[in-house]
Amino acid sequence: MLFLLIVSVLILIAFLLILPPLWRKQTVQEADLDQRNITIAQHRLAELKENRLSGGLSQEQYEEQLADLEQALSDDLEIKSHVTAAQSQGRWVIYVLALGIPLLAGSLYFTLGNYQAISHSAEMSVDPEALKLAEINKMVGGLAEKMKANPDDAKGWLMLGRSYKALDQFPKAVDAFANAYRLLGDQAEVMLLYADAIAYANDKNLAGKPTELVFKALALEPDNMNALWLGGMAKAQQGDPATAIKLWKKLETLLPPNSESLQEIQDLLAKIESTDAINRVSTQPTDVAAVALEVQVSLAPELQKSTSPGDTVFVYAQALSGPKMPLAIVRKQVSDLPLSVSLNDTMAMMPTMKLSNFSQVKLLARISKSGNAMSQPGDLIGSIDSVTLADKKNHAIVINGSVK
Repeated sequence: MLFLLIVSVLILIAFLLILPPLWRKQTVQEADLDQRNITIAQHRLAELKENRLSGGLSQEQYEEQLADLEQALSDDLEIKSHVTAAQSQGRWVIYVLALGIPLLAGSLYFTLGNYQAISHSAEMSVDPEALKLAEINKMVGGLAEKMKANPDDAKGWLMLGRSYKALDQFPKAVDAFANAYRLLGDQAEVMLLYADAIAYANDKNLAGKPTELVFKALALEPDNMNALWLGGMAKAQQGDPATAIKLWKKLETLLPPNSESLQEIQDLLAKIESTDAINRVSTQPTDVAAVALEVQVSLAPELQKSTSPGDTVFVYAQALSGPKMPLAIVRKQVSDLPLSVSLNDTMAMMPTMKLSNFSQVKLLARISKSGNAMSQPGDLIGSIDSVTLADKKNHAIVINGSVK
């Protein structure tokens, strides 16, 4: 309706500009013109009579010129009647325009146009983020096809690997970086990209080939900040906090002042260097049962249709502040729901970041269709904001929300 109203107003405005000049008479009124012609003829007649009386014209000449005058007046009155008739007959163009323009414009628009393009509902039905993601996937797919035809294009493989990583398609990123590494050899940047992709594809586990690649890169570029970060993470996961601290302290000196990265590494170092955490790792045996958290996980009925049995379920504990790395994590599937798990120190991703180091934690359960350990928009999630480790009761989590 809004579209039709706008079009109708525009057509009306056009008619108001075009039709009045066509309708309006452009000549003087008929009575005025006739009177003018008669007045001129009367003046001419008076001149003729005066010339005849003064002897300037003979009777015969007078009669001839009088006849000419009468004929001229008759012709003028006849021409006016023709002009008036022609003007009246020409007005048929107005009716043609008034009917033809709307019909022609309407038929062309409904044949070639799309009035829903300005509809608010049509605009709202398009998800900008989904459209953008679809375009990106299309471009990445085109690059992948191009690489099949040009398998020796090292820069192309690097670009494809970075694209897959940005889309969280880590197994594909691993394959792309493996091809780049095959072509370029031991270059620090390539090895770090390759190692990072492998770690992400294995739930951020740097053990094995990723660690080998990271320390090769460090040997080539001792001040490479990415290599120092990944090297420290690898050593921390291996239970060697002393080496991790050494690498991260060097990284601390290279980071820009007041940056978020500097604050993050300082927070991590503070936790690792705390006397309590070091003692727990190096000297004190851990009583696993003493720090276990019993968790029951279920899925809200209204979200069951949004999942598939093979979707991944992550159940984990997280520190209330600082790094968001899980302190203990269990991986299951939707087909296992509802389920019960016991989170404890044996499930820590880093020896220095585990449940026994904290008195309170946050419990989360998340369903990921991609199987990615990192939270992504669209994942289904449930949580308990604060749980005390001394609380031995069962903690029930209902997955009833989604990650924004």
